Amino acid sequence: MPIRAVLWDIDDTLFDYTGADAAGLARQLEAEGIAERYGTPVEALALWRRITDRHWERFAAGEGTFQGQRRDRVREFLEQPAMTDGEADAWFDKYVEHYKAQWKVFPDVVPVLDTLAADYRHGVLSNSSLVNQDPKLRDLGLRDRFEVLICAVELGVSKPEARAFLAACEALGLPPGEVAYVGDQPEIDARGARDAGLLACWLDRDGGRGPGPEGAHRIEGLEQLPELLAADTRFGARSGIR
Repeated sequence: MPIRAVLWDIDDTLFDYTGADAAGLARQLEAEGIAERYGTPVEALALWRRITDRHWERFAAGEGTFQGQRRDRVREFLEQPAMTDGEADAWFDKYVEHYKAQWKVFPDVVPVLDTLAADYRHGVLSNSSLVNQDPKLRDLGLRDRFEVLICAVELGVSKPEARAFLAACEALGLPPGEVAYVGDQPEIDARGARDAGLLACWLDRDGGRGPGPEGAHRIEGLEQLPELLAADTRFGARSGIR
Protein backbone atom coordinates (compact mmCIF):
# COMPACT_ATOMS: atom_id res chain seq x y z
CA MET A 1 0.00 0.00 0.00
CA PRO A 2 1.42 3.42 -0.86
CA ILE A 3 1.70 6.11 1.80
CA ARG A 4 -1.19 8.54 1.44
CA ALA A 5 -0.83 10.69 4.54
CA VAL A 6 1.74 11.94 7.02
CA LEU A 7 1.08 12.41 10.71
CA TRP A 8 3.39 14.82 12.49
CA ASP A 9 4.64 15.39 16.00
CA ILE A 10 4.91 19.09 16.87
CA ASP A 11 7.44 19.84 19.60
CA ASP A 12 11.06 19.56 18.41
CA THR A 13 9.78 18.24 15.07
CA LEU A 14 7.90 21.16 13.53
CA PHE A 15 8.99 23.85 15.94
CA ASP A 16 12.03 24.40 18.16
CA TYR A 17 10.47 23.51 21.49
CA THR A 18 13.79 22.91 23.25
CA GLY A 19 15.21 26.24 22.14
CA ALA A 20 12.07 28.13 23.13
CA ASP A 21 11.82 26.29 26.44
CA ALA A 22 15.45 26.98 27.32
CA ALA A 23 15.26 30.69 26.47
CA GLY A 24 11.84 31.15 28.04
CA LEU A 25 12.81 29.46 31.31
CA ALA A 26 16.05 31.45 31.51
CA ARG A 27 14.17 34.72 31.08
CA GLN A 28 11.61 33.72 33.69
CA LEU A 29 14.32 32.89 36.23
CA GLU A 30 16.11 36.16 35.49
CA ALA A 31 12.86 38.11 35.91
CA GLU A 32 12.25 36.40 39.24
CA GLY A 33 15.84 37.04 40.35
CA ILE A 34 16.52 33.37 41.05
CA ALA A 35 18.63 32.31 38.07
CA GLU A 36 21.76 31.72 40.17
CA ARG A 37 19.91 29.15 42.28
CA TYR A 38 19.87 26.70 39.38
CA GLY A 39 23.41 27.02 38.07
CA THR A 40 23.70 27.40 34.32
CA PRO A 41 20.69 27.76 31.98
CA VAL A 42 21.44 24.23 30.73
CA GLU A 43 21.29 22.85 34.26
CA ALA A 44 18.07 24.72 34.98
CA LEU A 45 16.44 23.38 31.82
CA ALA A 46 17.57 19.83 32.58
CA LEU A 47 15.95 20.00 36.02
CA TRP A 48 12.76 21.55 34.61
CA ARG A 49 12.57 18.83 31.94
CA ARG A 50 13.07 16.00 34.44
CA ILE A 51 10.30 17.38 36.61
CA THR A 52 8.06 17.94 33.61
CA ASP A 53 8.57 14.41 32.30
CA ARG A 54 7.82 12.85 35.68
CA HIS A 55 4.61 14.78 36.28
CA TRP A 56 3.44 14.31 32.69
CA GLU A 57 3.89 10.56 33.03
CA ARG A 58 1.70 10.60 36.12
CA PHE A 59 -0.94 12.64 34.31
CA ALA A 60 -0.80 10.37 31.24
CA ALA A 61 -1.37 7.42 33.57
CA GLY A 62 -4.60 9.00 34.78
CA GLU A 63 -3.30 10.60 37.97
CA GLY A 64 -4.49 14.17 38.43
CA THR A 65 -5.50 16.87 35.96
CA PHE A 66 -3.72 18.74 33.19
CA GLN A 67 -3.67 21.97 35.20
CA GLY A 68 -2.70 20.05 38.31
CA GLN A 69 0.44 18.62 36.74
CA ARG A 70 1.48 22.14 35.75
CA ARG A 71 1.05 23.36 39.32
CA ASP A 72 2.96 20.40 40.71
CA ARG A 73 5.84 21.06 38.32
CA VAL A 74 6.13 24.64 39.53
CA ARG A 75 5.98 23.67 43.21
CA GLU A 76 8.67 21.04 42.83
CA PHE A 77 10.93 23.18 40.66
CA LEU A 78 10.75 26.11 43.08
CA GLU A 79 10.84 23.80 46.12
CA GLN A 80 7.69 25.50 47.44
CA PRO A 81 5.18 22.72 48.15
CA ALA A 82 2.88 25.14 50.02
CA MET A 83 2.29 27.40 46.98
CA THR A 84 -1.40 28.00 46.38
CA ASP A 85 -2.97 27.00 43.07
CA GLY A 86 -3.26 30.67 42.13
CA GLU A 87 0.41 31.35 42.85
CA ALA A 88 1.53 28.31 40.85
CA ASP A 89 -0.74 29.25 37.96
CA ALA A 90 0.58 32.81 37.93
CA TRP A 91 4.21 31.63 37.87
CA PHE A 92 3.52 29.17 35.07
CA ASP A 93 1.63 31.80 33.06
CA LYS A 94 4.61 34.18 33.25
CA TYR A 95 6.93 31.40 32.12
CA VAL A 96 4.61 30.66 29.18
CA GLU A 97 4.75 34.33 28.10
CA HIS A 98 8.56 34.17 27.93
CA TYR A 99 8.45 30.76 26.24
CA LYS A 100 5.95 31.87 23.56
CA ALA A 101 8.09 34.89 22.72
CA GLN A 102 10.78 32.45 21.50
CA TRP A 103 8.60 30.30 19.22
CA LYS A 104 9.94 29.60 15.75
CA VAL A 105 9.48 26.96 13.08
CA PHE A 106 12.50 24.92 12.01
CA PRO A 107 13.72 26.20 8.61
CA ASP A 108 13.14 22.87 6.82
CA VAL A 109 9.46 22.58 7.81
CA VAL A 110 7.66 24.87 5.35
CA PRO A 111 9.74 23.75 2.34
CA VAL A 112 8.99 20.06 2.95
CA LEU A 113 5.31 20.71 3.62
CA ASP A 114 5.19 22.59 0.32
CA THR A 115 6.96 19.73 -1.46
CA LEU A 116 4.61 17.09 -0.05
CA ALA A 117 1.36 19.07 -0.27
CA ALA A 118 0.26 17.79 -3.67
CA ASP A 119 0.82 14.10 -2.98
CA TYR A 120 0.07 13.54 0.72
CA ARG A 121 -2.56 14.47 3.27
CA HIS A 122 -1.33 15.77 6.60
CA GLY A 123 -2.35 15.60 10.25
CA VAL A 124 -0.89 16.02 13.72
CA LEU A 125 -0.73 13.65 16.69
CA SER A 126 0.67 15.28 19.83
CA ASN A 127 1.12 14.21 23.45
CA SER A 128 -0.27 17.53 24.62
CA SER A 129 -3.66 19.25 24.50
CA LEU A 130 -5.71 21.09 21.90
CA VAL A 131 -5.67 24.12 24.19
CA ASN A 132 -1.88 24.22 23.82
CA GLN A 133 -1.28 22.96 20.33
CA ASP A 134 -4.03 24.53 18.23
CA PRO A 135 -3.08 28.12 19.14
CA LYS A 136 0.59 27.22 18.76
CA LEU A 137 0.14 25.96 15.21
CA ARG A 138 -1.94 29.03 14.36
CA ASP A 139 0.66 31.42 15.78
CA LEU A 140 3.34 29.61 13.76
CA GLY A 141 1.25 29.87 10.59
CA LEU A 142 0.94 26.09 10.20
CA ARG A 143 -2.57 25.11 11.36
CA ASP A 144 -4.15 25.21 7.89
CA ARG A 145 -1.58 22.71 6.66
CA PHE A 146 -3.19 19.88 8.66
CA GLU A 147 -6.56 18.21 8.21
CA VAL A 148 -6.70 16.84 11.73
CA LEU A 149 -5.13 17.71 15.07
CA ILE A 150 -5.30 14.89 17.61
CA CYS A 151 -3.98 15.45 21.15
CA ALA A 152 -3.50 13.04 24.03
CA VAL A 153 -5.36 15.05 26.64
CA GLU A 154 -8.64 15.02 24.70
CA LEU A 155 -8.06 11.55 23.28
CA GLY A 156 -7.43 9.99 26.67
CA VAL A 157 -4.41 7.98 25.50
CA SER A 158 -0.82 9.01 24.77
CA LYS A 159 1.98 7.96 22.45
CA PRO A 160 3.60 5.42 22.37
CA GLU A 161 0.37 3.46 22.86
CA ALA A 162 -0.90 2.06 19.58
CA ARG A 163 -4.39 3.36 20.29
CA ALA A 164 -3.17 6.93 19.96
CA PHE A 165 -1.70 6.34 16.49
CA LEU A 166 -4.69 4.30 15.36
CA ALA A 167 -7.10 7.02 16.49
CA ALA A 168 -5.23 9.56 14.38
CA CYS A 169 -5.33 7.22 11.38
CA GLU A 170 -9.05 6.76 11.92
CA ALA A 171 -9.51 10.54 11.98
CA LEU A 172 -7.87 10.62 8.53
CA GLY A 173 -10.00 7.71 7.36
CA LEU A 174 -6.95 5.65 6.41
CA PRO A 175 -5.49 2.33 7.57
CA PRO A 176 -2.16 2.61 9.42
CA GLY A 177 -0.33 0.97 6.52
CA GLU A 178 -1.07 4.04 4.41
CA VAL A 179 0.16 6.56 6.99
CA ALA A 180 3.65 7.70 7.98
CA TYR A 181 4.52 9.26 11.32
CA VAL A 182 7.32 11.80 11.77
CA GLY A 183 8.65 12.60 15.24
CA ASP A 184 11.85 13.36 17.12
CA GLN A 185 11.59 10.75 19.89
CA PRO A 186 12.96 7.28 19.03
CA GLU A 187 10.76 5.44 21.52
CA ILE A 188 7.61 7.52 21.94
CA ASP A 189 7.35 8.44 18.26
CA ALA A 190 9.28 5.97 16.14
CA ARG A 191 8.81 2.75 18.06
CA GLY A 192 5.21 3.60 18.88
CA ALA A 193 4.35 4.34 15.25
CA ARG A 194 6.13 1.21 14.06
CA ASP A 195 4.31 -1.00 16.54
CA ALA A 196 0.97 0.49 15.47
CA GLY A 197 1.69 -0.41 11.84
CA LEU A 198 2.60 3.03 10.49
CA LEU A 199 5.71 3.93 8.52
CA ALA A 200 7.91 5.23 11.34
CA CYS A 201 10.20 8.15 10.53
CA TRP A 202 12.54 9.20 13.33
CA LEU A 203 13.81 12.76 12.94
CA ASP A 204 17.26 12.86 14.59
CA ARG A 205 18.18 16.50 13.98
CA ASP A 206 21.27 16.40 16.21
CA GLY A 207 22.61 13.14 14.78
CA GLY A 208 24.64 10.65 16.72
CA ARG A 209 21.81 9.25 18.83
CA GLY A 210 22.26 5.76 17.46
CA PRO A 211 20.32 3.82 14.85
CA GLY A 212 16.97 4.04 16.62
CA PRO A 213 14.38 1.26 16.88
CA GLU A 214 14.64 -1.56 14.38
CA GLY A 215 12.20 -1.07 11.54
CA ALA A 216 12.02 2.71 12.00
CA HIS A 217 13.70 5.00 9.47
CA ARG A 218 16.13 7.62 10.74
CA ILE A 219 16.49 10.96 8.98
CA GLU A 220 18.62 13.92 10.04
CA GLY A 221 16.54 16.58 8.33
CA LEU A 222 13.12 16.89 6.76
CA GLU A 223 14.64 17.36 3.32
CA GLN A 224 15.22 13.58 3.40
CA LEU A 225 11.55 12.80 4.01
CA PRO A 226 10.14 12.97 0.45
CA GLU A 227 12.57 10.29 -0.77
CA LEU A 228 11.72 8.06 2.17
CA LEU A 229 7.97 8.37 1.64
CA ALA A 230 8.30 7.65 -2.06
CA ALA A 231 10.44 4.58 -1.39
CA ASP A 232 8.08 3.18 1.32
CA THR A 233 10.64 0.73 2.67
CA ARG A 234 8.69 -0.99 5.44
CA PHE A 235 8.66 -4.30 3.64
CA GLY A 236 12.35 -4.87 3.09
CA ALA A 237 13.41 -2.59 0.25
CA ARG A 238 16.57 -0.58 0.88
CA SER A 239 15.91 2.96 1.99
CA GLY A 240 19.07 4.87 1.29
CA ILE A 241 18.26 6.84 4.44
CA ARG A 242 20.23 5.98 7.58
